[in-house]
Amino acid sequence: MRIYEGSPRQDYEEVLRSIGAFIDQRGLNEILLAEAPDGFIVQGIVTTAQDTSAWSDPQMTITKETYTFLDEDIARFLEDSQARRRSGSANDGSTVAGAYERTMRVIGRYIDDQKPKDVFFFEQEGAYVLRLLMNTRQGSKHQLAEFTAADLESMVRQGPGLRGEQAGQPQPPQPAAPAE
Repeated sequence: MRIYEGSPRQDYEEVLRSIGAFIDQRGLNEILLAEAPDGFIVQGIVTTAQDTSAWSDPQMTITKETYTFLDEDIARFLEDSQARRRSGSANDGSTVAGAYERTMRVIGRYIDDQKPKDVFFFEQEGAYVLRLLMNTRQGSKHQLAEFTAADLESMVRQGPGLRGEQAGQPQPPQPAAPAE
């Protein structure tokens, strides 16, 4: 990601979390995300009910929406996401992160651990397939990873423990081990 170019850490966890909040807000599903040189491309399906007349059942309309988020958009998403978490409420008034925000956060954490040069992934029925461009001794090559819906649920449940939280509440700082 260009917004992190030159920094020691590429924070896909926070970036994907903030994009996940946008996805939740828009009601997208079956998403595809591709990293571009200047941001991300996100595509997903939106299902909406259409009233046809007073005498017929509503029909569902399925449309595909595509968004391009430039580095400036991502920076704004990150600021908005952090402000929302500090205030303790989401845009819809709830305090709970949406499904995509939680899922994309744990995928982002996995990606951060891998340290790829480029990211592409898609969702199919709650499972995700990732293609990461990795540096190897033989040069760059793609690596695939797959997460089932059950894998992701488990990763989301483990998240608070990894962050030093319990049941979503921050734990008090632990004293440092005495120096010998």
